[in-house]
Amino acid sequence: MKPRISVITLGVTDLEKSLAFYRDGLGLPTEGIVGREFAHGAVAFFDLSGGLKLAIWAQDDISYDTGLPKQPISSTSFTIGHNVLDRQEVDKTMDAAQRAGAEIIKPPQDTFYGGYAGYFRDINGHLWEIVWNPQLLPIAD
Repeated sequence: MKPRISVITLGVTDLEKSLAFYRDGLGLPTEGIVGREFAHGAVAFFDLSGGLKLAIWAQDDISYDTGLPKQPISSTSFTIGHNVLDRQEVDKTMDAAQRAGAEIIKPPQDTFYGGYAGYFRDINGHLWEIVWNPQLLPIAD
């Protein structure tokens, strides 16, 4: 398999509320919900760096499409890491997430590797790490 992951899809309980959280609360760019004309097709895509897309799709629709039973979201099954350019951006992003309805799990603090990071759980229970790592800085936009 070649490393060509281009979309990460999060199952959400309420597509409209999740769209507002990511678009309005975190400021992620999107064209909004598309695919409403298809049964189980409504989805929203957000443009991330490097061409990566974040998609949100209703858990009920994922369950329908895959044939798997719907399961509760587990906050500890994976994390989404969002690297930022400086310490202050960690604080700003965490504040924006909290204002949008996220639960702060671990407030930003110095890390063992010389960085600065914190965790929040989005409105669906997905765990995000906002991190400034001086050895792994993102490419500036």
